[in-house]
Amino acid sequence: MAPMIVLGSGANTIRVVVQPVVLFSICDAYIRRSYGQKRVIGTLLGTVEAGGVIELRSSYAIPFQESADQVSIDIPHHTTLLDLHQKVNPKEVVVGWYSTGLGLSGTDALIQDFYSQECVNPVHLVLDTELTDQRLGIKAFISRLLTLSKKHPEDAPLATEFQEVPCEVRTAEVEKIGVELLSNPKTAKLPANADSLGQSIERLEASISAAQEYVSAVVEGRTQGERHIGRFLADTVDAVPQLDRDELEKLFHDNVQDVLLVMYLANMVQTHIALADKLGTMSLPLV
Repeated sequence: MAPMIVLGSGANTIRVVVQPVVLFSICDAYIRRSYGQKRVIGTLLGTVEAGGVIELRSSYAIPFQESADQVSIDIPHHTTLLDLHQKVNPKEVVVGWYSTGLGLSGTDALIQDFYSQECVNPVHLVLDTELTDQRLGIKAFISRLLTLSKKHPEDAPLATEFQEVPCEVRTAEVEKIGVELLSNPKTAKLPANADSLGQSIERLEASISAAQEYVSAVVEGRTQGERHIGRFLADTVDAVPQLDRDELEKLFHDNVQDVLLVMYLANMVQTHIALADKLGTMSLPLV
C-alpha cells in the first residue's frame, strides 16, 4: 500500500490585521533597496489577539541574498534590531515576515522555515510594490507541512504549502489624516521645513504690523486704548533681548554653525553605519 500523504492543520480561524505604518515601512525599504535587488524582506512584529487575530504593528528590513535554490539572511542584524525594538515595545513579538513582489517565490519556504523557529504559525505578508492593476496588493499566507503518514518510518516533511488567509488594513482616526493627505491628488508635495518657516515669518510680520498700527492709533487718539492689551504688548517687548546688530548677527551665525555641525555628525554616523553593514557579516546560510 502506498504511503498516505497527510496535510498539516489549516489556518481557517486565522485573520491578519495590518497597521498602515507597516505598509509605509515596507515601501520605504523597497525604495531604499540596493541597486539590482528585485525585492526586499523583513521581520513583522505585532500581537496575537483572541480568536486567531494577528495584528501587524511594525516591521524592519533585513539584508539578504538569494539565488534560484537557496537564500541567506543577516541573522545578527535581525537579532540586534529585535532586541532594540523589544526594549521600546516589549509587548510586540515576532509574528512573521514580509516580502515584496507579485506573489510567492521558490525560496519563500526556506525563509518561512527560519521564522517558524521564531514564532508559531508565522505570517508571510506579500506586498505588490509594482502596483499591478494600479493598486497596492496585499496578501497574507500561513504555511502548513505536507508529510507522509506517521505509520511509516520515512515520515518526514515533504514540502511546505502556503495557504492564504484573510487580511485587512485597519486605520485609526489619527492615521487617516496622513493617508488622505498622501492620497489627495491636489497635494503636490508634503510641506517642508522651509515652507513652514516662511509661513511662520509671514504670520509674525502680520502680527507686528497689527500691533504697530494699534499703538499708533492709540497714541494719535484715533482709538481708545485698553489696559490689558497695553500690558501684554509691554511684556512682549520686554521679553525681546536687547541686542545691537553686531551681537544679533554673531548669535545667528553661531547658531547656524551649531546646526551645521550637528548635520555633519549625523551624516558621519549614517556613513559609519552603512560601512559597518557592508563590512559586517552580510549573510548566514539558512540551509
